[in-house]
Amino acid sequence: MNLRHALFFLGIALPLLFSCNNNSTQNPLSFQLDNNEGLIGNPEYLATPFVAAGDRVYMVGHQDGTFPDLGWHVKGEMGGIWNHPIKLMDGFTATIIGEDNSYCLDAAHQFINYPFANKHLFQTPIPGLEVERFQFVPDGVQGMVIEFTFRNVDKTEISFDFEFTGYTDLMPVWLGERAGMTDFEDQISFDEGRQSWLGKDEGNDWYVLFGANQKAKNTEGPSENCNYSPQGNGKAAKLSYEIKLKPEESKHNRFFIAGSYTSKTDAEKTFDKLNLNAETYLEDKKKHYRQIASKAKITIPDKELEKAFEWVKYNTEWLVREVPEVGRGLGAGMPDYPWWFGVDNEYTLKGAITTGRKDLVYSTIELIHNLSEANGNGKIVHEVSSNGVIFNPGNINETPQFASLIWWVYQWTGDREFLAQYFPTVKKGLHWLMDENDKDGNLFPDGYGMMEIHGLQSEMIDVAVYTQKAFADAAQMALVMGEDSISKSYQHTAELLIEKINEDFWVEEFNGYADFIGTAKEAIHLVDAAIIRADTLNKPWAVEELKATRKKLSTYPPNKKQGFVIFHNWVVNTPMEMGIADPDKALIALDKGKKFTNPFGVFVTGIDRDESSDLADGSFVGSKAFSYTGAVMTLPTGVSAIGENNYGRPDEALNYLKRMTKSFGFALPGSIYEVSPDYGMMAQAWNLYSFGVPIVTQFFGIQPDAGNKVIHISPAFPSSWKEAKIENVSIGQNIISLEFQLKENGEAEVILNQSDGDWEIVFSWPEDRQDQATLNGNKIEVNSNKGKNRITFTGRSNTLVLKGANR
Repeated sequence: MNLRHALFFLGIALPLLFSCNNNSTQNPLSFQLDNNEGLIGNPEYLATPFVAAGDRVYMVGHQDGTFPDLGWHVKGEMGGIWNHPIKLMDGFTATIIGEDNSYCLDAAHQFINYPFANKHLFQTPIPGLEVERFQFVPDGVQGMVIEFTFRNVDKTEISFDFEFTGYTDLMPVWLGERAGMTDFEDQISFDEGRQSWLGKDEGNDWYVLFGANQKAKNTEGPSENCNYSPQGNGKAAKLSYEIKLKPEESKHNRFFIAGSYTSKTDAEKTFDKLNLNAETYLEDKKKHYRQIASKAKITIPDKELEKAFEWVKYNTEWLVREVPEVGRGLGAGMPDYPWWFGVDNEYTLKGAITTGRKDLVYSTIELIHNLSEANGNGKIVHEVSSNGVIFNPGNINETPQFASLIWWVYQWTGDREFLAQYFPTVKKGLHWLMDENDKDGNLFPDGYGMMEIHGLQSEMIDVAVYTQKAFADAAQMALVMGEDSISKSYQHTAELLIEKINEDFWVEEFNGYADFIGTAKEAIHLVDAAIIRADTLNKPWAVEELKATRKKLSTYPPNKKQGFVIFHNWVVNTPMEMGIADPDKALIALDKGKKFTNPFGVFVTGIDRDESSDLADGSFVGSKAFSYTGAVMTLPTGVSAIGENNYGRPDEALNYLKRMTKSFGFALPGSIYEVSPDYGMMAQAWNLYSFGVPIVTQFFGIQPDAGNKVIHISPAFPSSWKEAKIENVSIGQNIISLEFQLKENGEAEVILNQSDGDWEIVFSWPEDRQDQATLNGNKIEVNSNKGKNRITFTGRSNTLVLKGANR
């Protein structure tokens, strides 16, 4: 028993003495929603998923209040209530039973999403009766709270029975069989003291308790009034309550669901804590989300983008997954990817550290690193279930991207102990990367990158680019760690790779970078598969291009390696994302990339696009089996935005951000789907990369060097932004805020505040704009270098005015 459990045991280990407590005498939890913004869902999407999120437990159902069988990883089981590494319940039903009829609450007419909770509103056939269902999941607790509120808006008394039916389904998470987890039939019994049902898996110490902790009629079996028969080995049981409402009176029933994958006592303690502390838990959750909102808070002219960025930060928090026996880290997506991925976090955590989430960044990196230690060679894992079972020990790109993540985080934190902890793994991983995967010694590792297309395991453009960046970043890490000879070696490799990528991967005929480097024999096989794909999707332009490519390939020496453009995959934009493309080639490739878009963003695979894509404004039409064919996704779109910014085109970058924002709230209010606008995961972690990096580090231009207590700031705002503000940006132990205003006379005013005035600010802007500057009313010398004007200053509060022009 650890200390926390021991203290809790001393506090409330005695049996409950309030089993007949009447929840209706308490204020409803929804009273605590005052002054908190809720977003109303689109009525057309009531039959689509939502999540009530917590870091231990979460619930997935439909916005209409139902719990259909959802998902494909564990087919039909990814919805319901989960307490990883087990599922607790498929869901529940609720029924209003009157004298003459009954009404199942399975068709909410409105869904309202809050950053930290959800609400469903129901209309009933009983005149004057309105019903509201509210739920939230406390963080750090293996349970959740659900509250039904009944309102009589009529002038006469209303009497009815309210029936709550819970459906247990205690079962293991995906890959449970590899961890020795076997699903048995559930048993169910009534807990008289808590007036609640207890479910137990017959073969395991897996438990769930559900009830309202007030006197209830209890019967086993499913609801006779709701048409609900979920799959699995679970059991159903009912709780019924008599409700009487005077005219214009409201009452509520508060339910608690608590679980444990270790013991019955653990579940009981959680149930009791929920009953005692629901209001406090909700207040804590609200406070936590206010803190999330306050970090890297932006005020910009594009209000929809401003709102989307705020909620993307909330969406990220929805995906935090903690399993104490394994670790705490950010999951990838909901509902089918709630566990941990290497590469998803290598993107996402870059956005997370820019938005003040050092806590989440550190715990997730620690988790991914610890799980990767099983590889024994520095290779970083790709996908791990929440029970700790590794599904994929790692694709090639994950290892170099981990190295770059470590350097990125260090730049924001200046934490040398952090760097020292992970640099040995970075070195080991880079050795594995080149020694085991670059058999021909051309510096391009072979194997899967971000595009896991069968047969596409040659020298991939994204693997090459991320490898280059990893060596460049590792060279800087080695300098900090005092390993100068290694730094020089790494830097030499990085410089060679820039040259080789721009020569070997560039395909002049296609005005872009190749998908991969391989032999003509390998390419012909892939072209044949691509032709079938394009023909099946009715993309005649792609079929024509691919057939012409195949004809040329038949004349090439079969075993000569060179770059090939076949799929026009989004990863061809990674040289611009990482800023290593030759400037002239970058602009040509970025312009070419605009072809492979629709109004929501960038296609994963360019050959899936056609002219009709420009008109897309509705639901994504996927295949009957889950597939990303034809998908437009936020990560490729964010990569394009970052690439545009890297080459001085913030207007084009903003265009991509606006495309992504078109999906904001399209299906789930407050969220952006993985596949635009409404397919795949309803919440996706790497959206934070696609928004956070271009907004914070590029538009606002915040580029920290926290290890030296220096912050480089070089704003590059879109031309339509005449004013912009960002507040509460955490960099090391410092916090900065920046406010920008471009005046009609061409002057720019920048107000910069920082909590630690000893830090050095290096502020720069294009030298073809203003050429004079005053700092706090005093003229300051402006230095020019490499097309930038620069000034350097310290102090906690500074007002900078840029004047004049060299033109």
